[in-house]
Formats: sequence, C-alpha cells, structure tokens
Amino acid sequence: MRLDIFLRNAGIIPRRSRAKEACEEGLVAIDGKVAKPSAEVRPGQKLKVELNMQVREYEILDLPRVPVAKKQRENYAELLSHSRVDIDEW
Repeated sequence: MRLDIFLRNAGIIPRRSRAKEACEEGLVAIDGKVAKPSAEVRPGQKLKVELNMQVREYEILDLPRVPVAKKQRENYAELLSHSRVDIDEW
C-alpha cells in the first residue's frame, strides 16, 4: 500500500493531499529514512511524522483498505511516542 494512502486510511493525516505534501516536504520517514508518497508500507515498519510542531512515531500493525473509524485506528497504527517541538528547535 502507498504511504500517502496508508496515512489517510489509518487516520494519521486527515486528507490524502496533505499526506502527499507532508511526504514531499520530507516530514514523513519509514524506518528512519525520508519517504516519498509512493513508498510501499507493510506491517512492522516504523513511521515518524513531523506535523504541526509535533513529532509522532508509529508502528504499522495492519493495512486498512478504506478509511477507518476513529475507534478502529489503534488496530492499524500503534502510537509509540509523541512529543512537541519547542519553537526554538523548529
């Protein structure tokens, strides 16, 4: 599954167009490497997403075929860490 579609379907980024932009801007990494929107993802990989002065790291658990409800999101991506970026560091 494409990275931008996964980000949208798993609810990590609300819109696919914004997920694609984030990837193109180098704000999304798979297993420590900056990833393009077309990069293929699979369960077990680690994602790092830097958006809105926040850094979140996830582990991919499963691949949702369609956008999932908020209550089901934890079945597809496990939040490993979440931190805010200090304005001086940004």
